[in-house]
Amino acid sequence: MTNFSPPSSRRACQICGDDVGVGSSGDPFVACLHCSFPVCRPCYEYERKDGNQACPDCKRRYARHRGSPRVPGDDEEDDMDDMDSEYDMEYENHKSRHEKQHHGRGVMHHGHVHYSCGDSQELPRISEPQTPLYTSGPQGLGGVHAVSPDNSVLSAATSINGSKRIYPFPYSDPGTPGLSKSMDFSKEFSCGSVAWKERLDNWKSKHEKLQMTATEGVYESTASKGGSVDDMDPDGADLPMMDEARQPLSRKVNIASSKINPYRMVIVLRLVILGFFFRYRILNPVPNAHGLWLTSIVCEIWFAFSWILDQFPKWFPINRETYLDRLSLRYEREGEPSQLATVDVFVSTVDPMKEPPLVTANTVLSILAVDYPVDKVSCYVSDDGAAMLTFEAMAETSEFARKWVPFCKNFNIEPRAPEVYFSQKIDYLKDKVQPTFVKERRAMKREYEEFKVRVNALVAKAQKVPDEGWIMQDGTPWPGNNTRDHPGMIQVFLGHSGGLDSEGNELPRLVYVSREKRPGFNHHKKAGAMNALVRVSAVLTNAPFFLNLDCDHYINNSKALREAMCFLMDPTIGRKVCYVQFPQRFDGIDLHDRYANRNTVFFDINMKGLDGIQGPVYVGTGCVFRRQALYGYEPPIRPKKKTMACDCLPGWCCGPRPHKVKPSKVKKGEKKKAAPIKTDSTVPAFNLEDIEEGMEGFDDDKSVLMSKKNFEKRFGQSPVFLASTLLEDGGVPPSANPAGLLKEAIHVISCGYEDKTDWGLEIGWIYGSVTEDILTGFKMHARGWRSIYCMPSRSAFKGTAPINLSDRLNQVLRWALGSVEIFLSRHCPLWYGYGARMKFLERFAYINTIIYPLTSIPLLIYCTLPAICLLTGKFIIPTISNLASLWFIGLFLSIFATGILEMRWSGVGIEEWWRNEQFWVIGGVSAHFFAVIQGFLKVLAGIDTNFTVTSKGSDDQDQFAELYLFKWTSLLIPPTTLLVINLVGVVAGISDAISNGYSSWGPLFGKLFFAFWVIVHLYPFLKGLMGRQNRTPTIVIVWSVLLASIFSLLWVRIDPFLVRVNGPNLKQCGINC
Repeated sequence: MTNFSPPSSRRACQICGDDVGVGSSGDPFVACLHCSFPVCRPCYEYERKDGNQACPDCKRRYARHRGSPRVPGDDEEDDMDDMDSEYDMEYENHKSRHEKQHHGRGVMHHGHVHYSCGDSQELPRISEPQTPLYTSGPQGLGGVHAVSPDNSVLSAATSINGSKRIYPFPYSDPGTPGLSKSMDFSKEFSCGSVAWKERLDNWKSKHEKLQMTATEGVYESTASKGGSVDDMDPDGADLPMMDEARQPLSRKVNIASSKINPYRMVIVLRLVILGFFFRYRILNPVPNAHGLWLTSIVCEIWFAFSWILDQFPKWFPINRETYLDRLSLRYEREGEPSQLATVDVFVSTVDPMKEPPLVTANTVLSILAVDYPVDKVSCYVSDDGAAMLTFEAMAETSEFARKWVPFCKNFNIEPRAPEVYFSQKIDYLKDKVQPTFVKERRAMKREYEEFKVRVNALVAKAQKVPDEGWIMQDGTPWPGNNTRDHPGMIQVFLGHSGGLDSEGNELPRLVYVSREKRPGFNHHKKAGAMNALVRVSAVLTNAPFFLNLDCDHYINNSKALREAMCFLMDPTIGRKVCYVQFPQRFDGIDLHDRYANRNTVFFDINMKGLDGIQGPVYVGTGCVFRRQALYGYEPPIRPKKKTMACDCLPGWCCGPRPHKVKPSKVKKGEKKKAAPIKTDSTVPAFNLEDIEEGMEGFDDDKSVLMSKKNFEKRFGQSPVFLASTLLEDGGVPPSANPAGLLKEAIHVISCGYEDKTDWGLEIGWIYGSVTEDILTGFKMHARGWRSIYCMPSRSAFKGTAPINLSDRLNQVLRWALGSVEIFLSRHCPLWYGYGARMKFLERFAYINTIIYPLTSIPLLIYCTLPAICLLTGKFIIPTISNLASLWFIGLFLSIFATGILEMRWSGVGIEEWWRNEQFWVIGGVSAHFFAVIQGFLKVLAGIDTNFTVTSKGSDDQDQFAELYLFKWTSLLIPPTTLLVINLVGVVAGISDAISNGYSSWGPLFGKLFFAFWVIVHLYPFLKGLMGRQNRTPTIVIVWSVLLASIFSLLWVRIDPFLVRVNGPNLKQCGINC
């Protein structure tokens, strides 16, 4: 049996931090025979096999130890047998020992495995494995290890932290019940036979694979959860699966250096060129147009600043891979209850007339049919409009789900939103082998069409509201007849108390929620509705994780929740992850994506870059949260290693000095606010007096915070909800009364529950902006949490996007308005959260998210300059020399090279990249500009100005009829005006060049290039303005022509950027003028 020295005498590997272990002689393992630098056997083998084969300390080549495979460069040992040179062979008699485990963990057999081969030969005992294997499975109770199909048994040795290390040993006799019996290999194999060598080679290849994984530091530590290998099933038949289950659930894939390094070099080169470019621009003003020159310089400097904010957060892009099979092996062992975490899913909707109930129903059906244990999923639908139509649609959805869910799971169909599935123009028989599939699909399609008819009938009925209000089926008035004054409503349609499908299987819980609304209260729109769902779900199910989706975003990949769990349940990185964000993908977008609705550059480039820093920003939907992170708790902090630094010498000599914690200053008459501390308790406590006095199982520092006053001030006055916030792993006690929980759930969605609490300020979705998603993610990152960007090969979620020009601009206006509100709030990343644990480049990215609307002002001015230059005959730059032209050419080439290399490492197509560039200009001169005006008026002057969109009918019936539908909005005026004045300037410039002769064409080309740059970027807007049949409304043409004419006349009259000449111009007219 392997003996481990006490912790005080063990030596730690200076590479991975593990124990260096012992060698074949029982003495501590020594990798380098020259300097004895402490390195463990796995790191030694890895360095010899894939490293530089030298000691990190003395830089001398490692000598080959007994039992180590040969590598190129080793001296050949002709006098040593081949088997002996590859494996350490020892010869002992068979013996087995039984040791009783403490705390009722059963019996585990320990000992070495020995082999005999004839009278004078013995087979090798494999040396100590190079990778510690841990398990978090359930305990095995006593018994003897059975033999696995691949002829392996388990030998366990006590680990440092009290868990068990599992060593696989080659073994062949399937009839041997355990280690206590003699294991004689001579009957089946002879020493050195081909079969025996194949088994050794097979074991060695698996072992080297585990070794490579261990060097990346990806093994889980079951000791942190109180687990050990005693928790594993002792049946040797599960050995291969257990080996796979111990592998990491995900891995980070760095971008190839051949792609990312040229990209970084071009960025640095572009910065250098920018420096020389601005030096030339500032030192060479335009003599006769100082105003034009200075205006262009200011705009260009702002563009450069904006580019830096956008560019550098993309310095460390990464990809990620997940391993769903390992997740199942680790948390879903055969014959045992699933150990996957429970997940609550939130779906929010407001107006069923703008968000059709059939769309919401498809989203809910895709959630109920998700590939996840049914008892681990609960779906909460928030109806913030208190519409009876939504309530009845959910009732119909719950009935149809009893048939739809078993159909999806029986035939493993994708996607599981019926509208999308039945409308796919693909071969639905592909990969289907069940004979009954065609019949079942035909019947299910008929059931869905009947379901659609029933839902459409409800929509038609809801078009006209009765004078007496809506009446429910039982004859009582609908409580939400007054949408601004109604009580809270909760209805459980499906659940664990009887919600079964057509085959008698359990269905996930489906809960309808409509929070209370009363006049005089600020309900905070979507952010308030989401916080109400957080509290309701905490009372009823209290899952440790929850997914939020918009009502039009269905689950396109049924394994999406498992993808997220590969990160959130990973024992290595999971505890520091606040949320897992998925990219947004959309259906129904035109082929060429005229208005960049897919937003591919942001989701496939910017978000990958942020994932390499501290994680992507939260984008409002398709995000799986850790509940404790949203409650305002801080992530677990790894204690820093103590240093041997002293205070008498500088830090560069003895290393960094330990930081002294200075007590924070507290204002007079103000109590110091304690930071929330996370707890690991899994025992709920519903008595607030117990919380006030300190509960058993919590240390003194935590129990100080657990007082009734502090918790009520933070979370509100609900004992059930307060107790749920202490449970990191979630859950509701089995003894809880369902009726009592529903009563408490009604209480936590009352409109006055959040008064004088931290809801919306420090916990939950943060209030103060229409883009509450950016603000909420920023607060979590500021506390030190990190987020993960998950991009599975099959898109996790899909939704709908506005393909109409006016709707798209209105959407962008709302996003930009939210950024301006954050910029003018106390949560602005420019000054909030310093001294916290947010990384510098992550803050750069958040600053960019609130600064980008301000770019609309210099962009609007800059797009006007080409027309001014053409109308006046002046330009923003003087006549340049050959040397100066190199900086202009270099700048343009660096811009193109940056874009090309960016597309190369990200996989984004050139058309998608170009559409993004075009819409950046279109949105910048319209929606972003209006958002700046509206935001400053709203925050500084209290004037709420809304630029609404009114619809105009369309007779088109094809799929993309909405693309050509025109809807009047004020947002269309600025870009239309820019188009008109630039086209007028082009005509005027060419006419002037024709009349003045050949010499005037040279200076004209630069101005025409400038004007065409604006027109080409606004071309998609021009196409949208014209529509399919050139049906541009007269009002748009009149306003644009009027503004362009006024501007041109004023320019001719005032001419502010030109130097005025008093008296006759002698150079042109002479003395006799």
